[in-house]
Amino acid sequence: MKVVVLAGGYGSRLAEETTVRPKPMVEIGGYPILWHIMKIFDHFGYKEFVIALGYMGQSIKEYVENYVKNNSHVKVDFKNGNVTYTDYQPLDWCVDLIDTGRTTLTGGRVKRVGPFLNNEPFICIYGDGVTDLNISELVRFHRSHGKLATLTAVRPSARFGHVEFDGQMVREFNEKPQTAEGWINGGIFVFEPQVLDYIDGDHTDLSREPLERLVKEGQLMAYKHTSYWQCMDTLREKFLLENLWDTDRAPWKLWT
Repeated sequence: MKVVVLAGGYGSRLAEETTVRPKPMVEIGGYPILWHIMKIFDHFGYKEFVIALGYMGQSIKEYVENYVKNNSHVKVDFKNGNVTYTDYQPLDWCVDLIDTGRTTLTGGRVKRVGPFLNNEPFICIYGDGVTDLNISELVRFHRSHGKLATLTAVRPSARFGHVEFDGQMVREFNEKPQTAEGWINGGIFVFEPQVLDYIDGDHTDLSREPLERLVKEGQLMAYKHTSYWQCMDTLREKFLLENLWDTDRAPWKLWT
């Protein structure tokens, strides 16, 4: 099963970073958040990626194309022009980098990468968040219900600390916990290939018409993830993720 990463948006709410790089290339702990996402999927055995490019997509191409060189010792033999790479930890990934248009919306990007999915079920994820979601369990759930689509529902982190009282005495305090109520779209899906037929074209927002139509037809199921999930929409959220990574407390770091 291939993993489609939507990596073409402008990331306007993170403009401090995205004026010089696309959002998936914003770094957490020295690695683009795109790398973190791919490492999560690699941990569960998913190693084939289709990256839907748009805004500043060339920088993502350059990062992937030069990954081996930039993560190795490099030896250049000036006599014959040979270049060799050593001390490289190999990754058995296969990555398709597909230009899907600068202004194409999320649904349109999924539609455009359709020819690279071999008419098979696929996972789709927005390229701006991390999670400790068990991908294998998500896929098993999708296969069990027989519907066309599965959406991962999550409870976002509260913006402020949660306080409970006993009279005026604080009984419990949690600093920015996951909210206890309310579910939102976590931006991680499993789709059957027929879902592509629900997308009209470039100006289709994945979270609007396609999902709404799937709901009306009873073809969308939800996998409820109650553990860690965090998007990176703002500079504050970037700093939050960086702090977790730098202090070795990153819940999404499932690999060793």
